[in-house]
Amino acid sequence: MEIADLYKLYLQHPVITTDSRDCPKGSIFFALKGESFNGNKFAAAALKQGCAFVVVDEPDVVPENDTRYILVDDVLTTFQQLAREHRRALGTKIIGITGTNGKTTTKELVAAVLSERFNTLYTQGNFNNDVGVPKTLFRLTKEHEIAVVEMGASHPGDIKRLVETVEPDCGIITNVGKAHLQGFGSFEGVVRTKGELYDFLRQKGGATVFIDADNPHLLNISNDLSLIKYGTNADDPNLTVCGRLGVCAPFLSFDWRHGNGEYHHVNTHLIGTYNLQNMLAAATIGLFFGISEQQICHALSNYIPSNNRSQLDITQHNKLIIDAYNANPTSMAAAIRNFKTMQVAPKMAILGDMKELGDTSKEEHQRIADSLIDAHFDTVWLVGDEFCRTNSPFRKFKNVEEVKEELMKSQPQNQFILIKGSNSVKLFQLPEML
Repeated sequence: MEIADLYKLYLQHPVITTDSRDCPKGSIFFALKGESFNGNKFAAAALKQGCAFVVVDEPDVVPENDTRYILVDDVLTTFQQLAREHRRALGTKIIGITGTNGKTTTKELVAAVLSERFNTLYTQGNFNNDVGVPKTLFRLTKEHEIAVVEMGASHPGDIKRLVETVEPDCGIITNVGKAHLQGFGSFEGVVRTKGELYDFLRQKGGATVFIDADNPHLLNISNDLSLIKYGTNADDPNLTVCGRLGVCAPFLSFDWRHGNGEYHHVNTHLIGTYNLQNMLAAATIGLFFGISEQQICHALSNYIPSNNRSQLDITQHNKLIIDAYNANPTSMAAAIRNFKTMQVAPKMAILGDMKELGDTSKEEHQRIADSLIDAHFDTVWLVGDEFCRTNSPFRKFKNVEEVKEELMKSQPQNQFILIKGSNSVKLFQLPEML
């Protein structure tokens, strides 16, 4: 079946499912595969549950003369191509976002700004991979005026595949840093892969790129592109948006201006000076799409994070700075620098291992441990096998369960506590005990 014909079928049955346990009546089931599952084995069950059709890529599961089975070469590829067909049919203006750090927060800030004027679709949660991105596109309707689609990567070629599905009209790389080095091979591999967004927009022609002018790595790979710049250098006449930091005690406050205009002051609900660039990016994109400066300030000041990213949680006993969704050397170093400069006391840091660093893992964890000595926090707990192997004077725990046991014995009181680590370390389980 050609994609155009499959799309006609989709328009008659516009509900997609990839879970045989969730099969709305009349929906289409895509039998995706993973390391530990094979959707082809559940195609028959999906039909019994209520699906009208199932898309499979193993001939053995297709009964003879059963037209409800649609056999394709590769289900995931078909899933992505159908999502692209839907995106093309609607023609919605799409902003593509990727980057090592800050892409999810930037996505949400951009969506908040654009929602001041437009009916805006944006990536929910962390649906930024080969499966999540198509699912986001399938959520598009005629009512949506604009969309913000986040794209993640852990291997070379990941962004290329995603942008070829999304076909963004404009884009932004928030930054490039040390993450997923096991998959990318090197920092240069990270830069090349993130730059695949630029490559697509360059080929598209006439596409706009929003760029952090403070980031030399991005400037070096953005030749021949139509750039709209933001940054913190007040002497740079080419900045569309210029920002400057205010205090961070603990929430970030900052000033920003459009061109040579007057500065606006914004008090945010985000922790971390590193979020300044994310705020400036959202303001820049908002201006490009006709959002007023007053509306931008309103959106940025009212955005409240709720996804374990740059989040402040005030408990009965402590004030927690929660950034426990993910961690890599770049984001960990930024979090430590920010916590060091915050005008609060006493300070406690509970930091978990950074995953997927490959051969550089020992070196990167030791570098973070060394920076903690210079930070002079009142208390530091390190969690995970990699941090346990570092040469450092701090208290070490093999896993989050050991941390929980210690918290049962010695409950910290009246502390500002930074919690950061890779999601698999499960430090997100700690706030309820603090």
